[in-house]
Amino acid sequence: MDFQDRLPVALVTCASSSVRGAEVWALLAASLLLYGCSSGIAAPQDGLPVVEACFVSASGVVPVQLEIASTSEQRQKGLMGRTSMAPDAGMLFKYREPRSASHGFWMYKTLIPLDIAYLNEDGKIGSIRKMVPCPSASGSGCPTYPAGVPFIEAVEMNAGFFLEHGIGTGDRLAIGKDNCPAN
Repeated sequence: MDFQDRLPVALVTCASSSVRGAEVWALLAASLLLYGCSSGIAAPQDGLPVVEACFVSASGVVPVQLEIASTSEQRQKGLMGRTSMAPDAGMLFKYREPRSASHGFWMYKTLIPLDIAYLNEDGKIGSIRKMVPCPSASGSGCPTYPAGVPFIEAVEMNAGFFLEHGIGTGDRLAIGKDNCPAN
């Protein structure tokens, strides 16, 4: 795409009129700033449903808010570009068919450290992995974090979430506020 196609029409028009060079550069700088701020890179994916859920462990019940990524496109984008998440927020990746133990996730274009829990069909956690942002400019330079167990769902939370709340393998995720026991 030509760079000019990304500029506002007013800027292109000004650049070709009698406006002085300094004014054009000021408009260009403002335009690029607005373009960068409005690109939506750090924003949640549009249209993803958010559900109330909870992790249930021997340590207690931990309520969470989860965005649900259930299509291939939604799962592929995941939490890419986010610069932060609320302490109780995460993303639930749902699959139609179980994934093998060798299937994993990567952190390409993901800016925040995350923990991932791999779940079976009953919501039971089979493994938890720590994942770090990948600075590589290409996906081929990023490591994958295989589950180590078969799974059908995975939940990404801020790094340290599971440890902080005493959640480990064998604990489970319950979807829906009505399915979460009272504390």
